[in-house]
Parts: sequence; C-alpha cells; structure tokens
Amino acid sequence: MSRLLRREDAPPVPVGELTAVSADGSRLHVELHGPEGAPAVVLAHGWTCSTHFWAAQIRDLAVDHRVIAYDQRGHGRSPEGGVAGYSTNALADDLEAVLAATLAPGEKAVLAGHSMGGMTLMAASRRAGLREHAAAVLLCSTGGSRLLAESLVIPLKAGAVRTRLTRAVLGARAPLGPVTPLSKRILKYATMGAGSAPERVDLCARIVHACPRRARVAWGHVLADLDLDTGVRELRVPTAVIAGAEDRLTPPVHARAIAAGLPQSLGLTELTGMGHMTPVEAPEIVTAKIRELVTEYVTVAATGKEEVA
Repeated sequence: MSRLLRREDAPPVPVGELTAVSADGSRLHVELHGPEGAPAVVLAHGWTCSTHFWAAQIRDLAVDHRVIAYDQRGHGRSPEGGVAGYSTNALADDLEAVLAATLAPGEKAVLAGHSMGGMTLMAASRRAGLREHAAAVLLCSTGGSRLLAESLVIPLKAGAVRTRLTRAVLGARAPLGPVTPLSKRILKYATMGAGSAPERVDLCARIVHACPRRARVAWGHVLADLDLDTGVRELRVPTAVIAGAEDRLTPPVHARAIAAGLPQSLGLTELTGMGHMTPVEAPEIVTAKIRELVTEYVTVAATGKEEVA
C-alpha cells in the first residue's frame, strides 16, 4: 500500500507494531507512533481506508502524543474477518481488542473515528473497554442510521428508487481497477467536496482503490442496514462532531442528528466546501480538534486537576 503513496503523504514509520486479537480470533494490525508516556490518541479509519488515511494526523500528533492507529478487519494489513464475519458487533469487538492491547488498565485516550470508524465508536459505546479508556471522542463524517435513505451520491430525489440504487452502489462487486483521471473524478464526486485539492483527491483514490474487494463488499452490506441510534445515546463521554457541508455519503443531516442525540455533545463543526473525507480534505482542522480534546480531557486529567465536564 505505502508504495502507492507519495513519500510526503505516507505516515511516518511507526515506533512499534503489534497484532491485536479480537473476540472471534480476527487479527488486527496496529501501529504505534510517538513517545511512550505521552497523552494517547486512538484513530479508527473508515470504509475502504487504512491507517494511511490518518497520515496527516499521525505526522502532527506523534511529535508529542502516543498515537495508536489500526486497520479495520479486512482493510490494510488486517486480514479478513474471523468467524464473526462483518457486523457492528465485530467493529466493537475489534476496538476493544485494540484498546486492551495498547492502553494500560484505566489509561484514558481521545478516540477519533472517521465514517465507519465513527460507527465503530458508536457501536462500542456500551462496551466496558470504551468506557474504561475513552476520555473524549471525535466523530468525523459519519452517521448512525438511514444511510441509504439520506445518501446523496445518486442524484435523484429521495425515495425507493434512489435507496435501491444506493444499496447497489454500497454492495457493488465490480473491482475498482487502477487509479485514473476518470476514477478520481468519480471518487471526488461521491466522497469529496468542491474545495478539495487535487493532491488530496489523488491520495484518497489510492487508499480506496487499495482496499480488498471482499472487505469492501462485506462492509458495504453492513453499512446499508446500519442502525446505531441507540449507540449514539449511550456514548456517555464528551464528544465532538465534524462534518463536511458537501458530504454526499453521510450528509450533514446525520451529523446534526448525532450532535443532538449525544449525552455530552461538544457541538458540531461543519466545514464549507468539504465532503466525506474530512481528515484528508481538512487535516489541520481535524488535527486541531483532536489536540483540543486531548488538552481538555487527557492532559488536564493527568495533572490531577478537575476534568472539564
């Protein structure tokens, strides 16, 4: 995968790597960046992506944070799912396995998830592992339910026809093929905003096209029937939400509903001109929000001072 990326786009070489083993035996590739003992950040990528999606955040944060990034099952360097296959429960199992393998008992971290990574955090909201380790959460460009009904990728009015076509897109078995000018135009239309720079589009295309087809299809079926509204209401830690105003995959209506339903919502930031790939499209804003959450909810708590509510 890394050979497909420009050197300046690739994340730094990790200081350590390990394999976390999920409840069903699935093996998850985990990368560790930054100094031991620094405030911890855990990054969960989205559908068809990999740890490389967080390259900009890793480069910045690893200077003074311990950054933990992992490949979702079937993505990147994590092999296909075990006996539990692909489901929101599997997402939650995998996150718990990563947290247990990388954080000391009771150690707190900021957890950030993009798209399916955000869904992972919502799916795990009632899990003991998340409640033990999450100091605060950042949800980027994600949704909790009604992904088919609300998606704007198919340029038709809302209704049964658009929903059926969107389901077909999510579960399409055709290979994505090589990255070409045409494929980049299609990807930009579907997943990115008008204000996204060409090099950002190229980076996202190379990451997405590298995703194994079987994992893309399997997770696409899971997303088509997603229902995590209860998980939103049970995410009882301070949580900030970021969304692109031009997101067609998970339009801002999802982010607004999530922000309104969170028990400890820190509000919603909508990014003008940006689409679904906000950590790549607007890396400085996403990284700054993670740093802000660490300062408020990890560093302050570690000094023994009162945590911000």
